[in-house]
Amino acid sequence: MNNQNSNSHLTAIERTSLSYPARIVLNKKKIIGKVLDFGCGIGKDVELLKNKGIDIIGYDPFYFPEFPTERFDTILCFYVLNVLLPEEQAEVLMNVSNLLKPNGKAYFAVRRDIQYEGFRIHKVHKKETYQCLIKLAYSSVFKNENCEIYEYEHYTTLNKGNVDLSPFLIGDETRELIVETATVFSFYDKFPVSKGHSLIVPKRLVSNYFDLSLKEQTACWIVANKVKTIIQKKYNPDGFNIGININADAGQTIWHAHIHMIPRYNGDVENPRGGIRAVIPNKKEY
Repeated sequence: MNNQNSNSHLTAIERTSLSYPARIVLNKKKIIGKVLDFGCGIGKDVELLKNKGIDIIGYDPFYFPEFPTERFDTILCFYVLNVLLPEEQAEVLMNVSNLLKPNGKAYFAVRRDIQYEGFRIHKVHKKETYQCLIKLAYSSVFKNENCEIYEYEHYTTLNKGNVDLSPFLIGDETRELIVETATVFSFYDKFPVSKGHSLIVPKRLVSNYFDLSLKEQTACWIVANKVKTIIQKKYNPDGFNIGININADAGQTIWHAHIHMIPRYNGDVENPRGGIRAVIPNKKEY
């Protein structure tokens, strides 16, 4: 976690019974298949759900730091986002989306009883901890004065065929999502020019990248950094070309702004010198 917020693990609570959101989701029969508790704290929900015969593991950066290497049908993320800074929240959303199977569902529980946002001294541990209110753009499946539970599905699964949201969603085929945040999604190019060729796309339908807000542009590059890390680990390319086509004269053919991330491999072309300059072939050499 961010060093600014190094005490976020101190908010984990020792319990002898299932957490409130775990009971709600369990009673709604939402916990199916292979399950991950992301940000499981000391792991009590994992222990108790496992005792009920559920195939579940836990991950927590402080208590159970071995990061998962497989994908899951159901992911639980309870009271995690409330104690994280915005950049840490984005990292959690990207990780959960990446770890979820294409037809899986994740459940985010957030507190609704927070009276004071920001850093404060923890009553028990006497150290500075952070908390904030969270609102997600996902379907809410439960809410009372203390807790709200959101149900998350991959953007490309939930909105398959909805061309009003994006021309990239056309057809019955589900695009394999890499990661997403509240405002950006990413997936592998349908016609890749190299292994791992990916697109980073804002969820707002805007054709020209420069018409995006600065916040949306920043979110795109946060996702791009994460996608690069994933591609590097999965395919181990030797380099990258990253580019944006803006308007027809620059080669844009799909009118939803997007960033191309193209992995490059040693020997994939005879002479890679000039890289992105090759968009105008006779100007490549310099």
